[in-house]
Amino acid sequence: MKPNLSLGKLYLIPTTLGEGDPNDVLPQTIKRSIDFIDDYIVENEKTARKFIKSIQPLKVQATLRLSALNKHTEVSEHSKMLQACLEGKNVGLMSEAGCPGVADPGAVIVKLAHEKGIQVVPLVGPSSILLAIMASGMNGQSFAFNGYIPIDKSEKKAALKNLEKLSQDKNQSQIFIETPYRNNKMLEDIIQALNPSTFICVATDITLPTEFIKTMRASEWKKVQVDLHNRPTIFIIHKM
Repeated sequence: MKPNLSLGKLYLIPTTLGEGDPNDVLPQTIKRSIDFIDDYIVENEKTARKFIKSIQPLKVQATLRLSALNKHTEVSEHSKMLQACLEGKNVGLMSEAGCPGVADPGAVIVKLAHEKGIQVVPLVGPSSILLAIMASGMNGQSFAFNGYIPIDKSEKKAALKNLEKLSQDKNQSQIFIETPYRNNKMLEDIIQALNPSTFICVATDITLPTEFIKTMRASEWKKVQVDLHNRPTIFIIHKM
């Protein structure tokens, strides 16, 4: 099916994974896209404006039209966010960190764009999930991202044991995340819940100067002290 040339396009614009020089991790296509896009769908207007300014300092902020897409956004607002595309204007979709649509609320907008016949243009940028699996030494042929696992202690232990079993039965690396201020407790719980021989990868502050990525067996992690508090972290487990 040929795209409708009268419609604008939805550009999926990756952002950095934390404070740092955007030029270190983002290609020039991001800057060029921001040059000609004035309409954006973002999670947080303040941080989105800061990011745009860091990429393109000469962009006139007053020309920007930003719509907020987060847990407070009503479903009825989604269609309005793509109205600019229907009027022939290009729209940029941005995540708070990394790639839009991946572990990110932007996926609902992308789905809606396809339904409306709007061309979706994904741009290259950092994905903490893919970078973590790349650096883990685990199975890059078969892996699953599970998002957040339960907070309740007993439910968390059961979830971890289930993911461990899945990894062994399917030879599939299991990826998940935690709210950053609970990362230290999460690592403790993982080490305690899993078989001593199960591999655990901890990938923290990916692409940042403080980046820490390490894969070891659960038994080996018991001998290591690492502070993950309030540091964005990806956890991966795999029982061989």
